[in-house]
Amino acid sequence: MPIKRSNLFPALFLITGLAVQVAAFIWMPDNPWSLVSGMLGICSVVLCSKRNILTFVFGFGQIITYTYLCYLERFYAGIAMNAFYFLSQIYGIYVWRKRLIMSQTDTISMTVSTRGLKKTTLLIGLIIILFASLAVGFLLAAYTNDSQPYFDAFTTVPAIAAQILMVLAYREQWYIWLLIDILYVAMWAQAGNACMVMQYVFWCANCIYGLIEWKK
Repeated sequence: MPIKRSNLFPALFLITGLAVQVAAFIWMPDNPWSLVSGMLGICSVVLCSKRNILTFVFGFGQIITYTYLCYLERFYAGIAMNAFYFLSQIYGIYVWRKRLIMSQTDTISMTVSTRGLKKTTLLIGLIIILFASLAVGFLLAAYTNDSQPYFDAFTTVPAIAAQILMVLAYREQWYIWLLIDILYVAMWAQAGNACMVMQYVFWCANCIYGLIEWKK
């Protein structure tokens, strides 16, 4: 069966992301789990951009492998974040199943309906995220041997907020994810992990794609 034109770009986008991951690993070999985690993550975020509930299937695999990588690099806030991710994925399946859209043939599709936040609510949330990130960064720097405490904090706290918005199907998640992914690029670049760097570069592009799709 030929691929519909409407499905061609998502397929090419996904293939490009996976190819970049493989190329990064070949160019700068690292822990093989970096490649596995990166590829699972790319599948998960592309499906999320398409509002497809199957995002959670790949998300579970990415969470487990990424937690292991955070442990190796001593990104302790990242480990805690992924424990939260795991639990939120379970709740996310429950929420998204209730928001599945009926198809033209009156059957339930794999796509969910989305919603938006009020601007004042988003602004207040961003202020809370900023101060919470500063507090967590201070605690990590003072009481742990975290290798990058403020990078860790400013990627972990906003990610928790973005994950909550994603689970509840709010479009504003993509703005927060974009800021987080830019910081992750810098964090993993300092750690010297090319696969993770390329994953988050791709995720930055996916945030733009996801925002466009979720506004439809």
